Amino acid sequence: MAGAGLVILVIVVVLLLTTFSTGFRVINEYERGVVFRLGRLIDVKGPGPRLIIPFGIDRLLKIDLRINVHQVPPQDIITKDNVTVRVTAVVFFRVVDARDAYVKINDYRGSISTAAQTTLRSILGQSTLDELLSQRDKVNGELQTVIDEQTEPWGVKVTAVEVKDVDLPQSMQRAMAMQAEAEREKRAKIIRAEGEFLAAEQLTMAAKVIGREPATLQLRYLQTLAEIGTEQNTVVVFPLPLDLIQPFLEISTKAGDRNGNTGAVVKALKEKITPAPSARITPAPRAKIGPAPSAKVIPAPIAKAPSTRGA
Repeated sequence: MAGAGLVILVIVVVLLLTTFSTGFRVINEYERGVVFRLGRLIDVKGPGPRLIIPFGIDRLLKIDLRINVHQVPPQDIITKDNVTVRVTAVVFFRVVDARDAYVKINDYRGSISTAAQTTLRSILGQSTLDELLSQRDKVNGELQTVIDEQTEPWGVKVTAVEVKDVDLPQSMQRAMAMQAEAEREKRAKIIRAEGEFLAAEQLTMAAKVIGREPATLQLRYLQTLAEIGTEQNTVVVFPLPLDLIQPFLEISTKAGDRNGNTGAVVKALKEKITPAPSARITPAPRAKIGPAPSAKVIPAPIAKAPSTRGA
């Protein structure tokens, strides 16, 4: 009897250990456990230790509730303005209802990938290339809204959709580069023209000031000469206006008129300094050279010799 009781006790312990090892489950905080009993869904278990009936009676399946990232394969798309581009997108989603995600859809990950591909072709096919490149947020919002409407009955929430890469043909890249270069040249010319306009206004105002005070022009010449003199130059070419020496010439001319011959010398010097207008030289007409008249040769009469027959 003692041996039989011991055997029964061992069998019971083994059954308990087997039951515990096969029926004990631990569900993490980011997971939910869907429990099926003999093929029927009975409950969705939360995080923590859970015990189910082993030996195939209960079956527990874990569903991850964390955000998943799915990269959509590259898609060749024709935009609204007939430009062929290759687009790659990324979809962010998470399961919000573990019951629907397992019961209402066979493979929610593959279904989301297929829905993302078809929606990507549909939405981007209705957009132009400029909208795809410049209004990326608007396109992403439309993609997220349409895909989320499709996955909502599956218990899956699409949190964001991002267009990752847009590959353009080489010809389109060259055309866009030329357009961007032309736009930069246009802006550079406009800025240069505005700068010249402002400079012309300032020069006009400066000319008015110099016109009211002629001495300012002489001061400007002297200032320029001082700026040139600060550099280490061996030869300085500086234009000397005649207005600077005109008063001295007039004073010398008046003094020379009073003294006699000095005024004539100063006048001659002034004429040398002031360039005279260039005289117009009219070329002499060319003599017409023609062929000399040919001399007419008149043959001289030949003298007839006397006949000797009569002699």
